[in-house]
Amino acid sequence: MIVETHEVRHAGVLHDVSLSLPAAQVAVLAGRSGSGKTTLCHLIAGIMPPSEGRVLVRDRPAHSVKDWAEVSLLPQRLALDPELTVAENAFLPAGLRGRTGDPDLLDRLGLAPIADRPARDTSVGEQQRTALARALVLAPAVAVLDEPTAHQDDEHVQLVLDVLTVVVRTGTLAVVATHDPRVIEIADQTIHLRSGRVVTSWPGRTGRCS
Repeated sequence: MIVETHEVRHAGVLHDVSLSLPAAQVAVLAGRSGSGKTTLCHLIAGIMPPSEGRVLVRDRPAHSVKDWAEVSLLPQRLALDPELTVAENAFLPAGLRGRTGDPDLLDRLGLAPIADRPARDTSVGEQQRTALARALVLAPAVAVLDEPTAHQDDEHVQLVLDVLTVVVRTGTLAVVATHDPRVIEIADQTIHLRSGRVVTSWPGRTGRCS
């Protein structure tokens, strides 16, 4: 398994969360607001260690993994540089490694026409897709995506779904926190959280969020 959590508790938000997630799948964290989805995303992304238990990425504590090619994050607060262009923001992790970002990624997310526009001059939906491209540009082992369709209209939701389908074929584990039934529809595994606990976990693409 590429991501494992063992009896994780955190800050009164998560309680005894144990999961095993393999590579090359979309694993959805579903549940109502306040159920612990974002906190679990942050723990898997290594932003902080759990109060109790273990969160492992490739058998290492998640908070010790600092390589964007290992674990990347699309946060709800997108953290783009407003002065950089869409392309510069999206390809920043690649540029820091002396690599060139794949322009096809921008095209698949409908960003190619605004690639040279400063992020400050784009819509929230465009900014969210820019941050998604940044999370996926290195084809990471694990991409943690918190509500990736929250600011997307129907047309652009489909672009996001298509990109997720492609990246998991290359081996990426996409851990996706979402309320969106369209995202849940493409999930290989759906983990339903309630009050910080895993109440159901469905393999395959049959899960639904209540």
